[in-house]
Amino acid sequence: MKYPVAKPDLSKLEKKYLNEAINSGWISSSGNYIDKFESQFAKKCSVDHAIAVSNGTVALHLALMALGIGKGDEVIVPSLTYIASANAVRYVGANPVFCDVSKETWCMTYESIEKVITKRTKCIIVVHLYGNVANMDQVNLLARKRNIKVIEDAAEATFAKFNRKPVGSLSDVATFSFYGNKIITSGEGGALTTNNNDLAKQIRLLKGQGMSDTKRYFFPIIGYNYRMTNICAAILCAQLERVDTLIEKRERINHLYEQNFTKNTKITLRQHEKECQPVNWLFSIILGNEQDRDQLIKFLSENGIETRPFFIPIHSLPPYSEYSHLDLPITNLLSRTGLNLPTYTELSDDDVNFISNKVNEFF
Repeated sequence: MKYPVAKPDLSKLEKKYLNEAINSGWISSSGNYIDKFESQFAKKCSVDHAIAVSNGTVALHLALMALGIGKGDEVIVPSLTYIASANAVRYVGANPVFCDVSKETWCMTYESIEKVITKRTKCIIVVHLYGNVANMDQVNLLARKRNIKVIEDAAEATFAKFNRKPVGSLSDVATFSFYGNKIITSGEGGALTTNNNDLAKQIRLLKGQGMSDTKRYFFPIIGYNYRMTNICAAILCAQLERVDTLIEKRERINHLYEQNFTKNTKITLRQHEKECQPVNWLFSIILGNEQDRDQLIKFLSENGIETRPFFIPIHSLPPYSEYSHLDLPITNLLSRTGLNLPTYTELSDDDVNFISNKVNEFF
C-alpha cells in the first residue's frame, strides 16, 4: 500500500537516545531512561506518578489488580473497543459487563453506564475511543455516587484533554499503549498514571515480580514481569521531546480531512463534547451502511490506500459468546459502518487530498 493506515514517526533523536542506551549496557528493565521517561510522562499528564510497563494490555491488568478487582466482581466496559479492555477483566477473574456508546462521540456515557450497573459493579473501564474523550465529569460523578473505581483506557487518546486536563489525570488510574501505531511509540510499551501513592506503590510491586523495593530478592507477593526496557524508554524520551510537533502534524491532517468531507453528505464525522480536546489518532468516518463501507474499503485498496474497519463488538466475539444476546444497537451500527483512514505524520497535504478525493470519488 502506498498509504498505510499508520506509520511511526522516528527521527535522529530516537536513534541517538537508543544508541546511548545500548552503549551504556543497560538494555533491560533498569537504566536512566526508565526514570527519565516516567518523570517526563507524569509531568505531561499532570499526575504524581507514571509507571512504565511492557505494553498497554498489562497496564490494564495491573490497574485492575492494584484496585483489588477480582473473582465475582463486575467491570463495565464498552463493547466497541479493542479486545484487551475486556480480556484484562477476565485475567483477574472478574466479569465484564458491556455497555453501549454514544452515536455522536462513540464513547461511553453516564446513561449507558448507569443502565448496566449492579450491586456487583466494582469498576468502570472508560475507553477514550479513537482519540476522543468520554465525559469524565459525568462518569466520575456516577462512580462516586456508587462507590465505583474508574480506570481510563487512554491507549488511543494519549495527550487528549477534558476540561483542559490531560487524560491520565481524570480517574483513579489510567493506562496507555505505545504500540507502533500510537501517538507516541516505542514499538511495544505502556504506562499507568495515578495520583494515588498507595496505588502507584502496589503497581510497581506487582510489575516487578513482586520484589520488595527495600530488600533485594525478597518477594512479599506473587508478581509479574511487566517491566519496560531501558531501550524502549530511550525511544519514548525522544518521542516526548518531539510530541508537540507530532500532535500538530496530526491536527493538520485532521483539519484537512474535515475540510475535504464538508460537502460529502454520505459521510458522518465524529462529534466531541464541548469540554473535550480530542487527539487525532486515526481519522474515522461513518458510512450510511455496511455495504458502502465494505465496497469503499475495496475501492481504496485498489488505489493503494489501506483502511481499517471499526472494531468488531467484543460481545459478539467467540470468547464472549455468552454475551451475544445483548442489544447494543449503536455499538453494532458503528461497527458495521465505521472506517479509519490513513493517519500518520508523514502524510503531506497532497497525500491527504489524494485520499480524500478518492473517498469522494467513490460516492
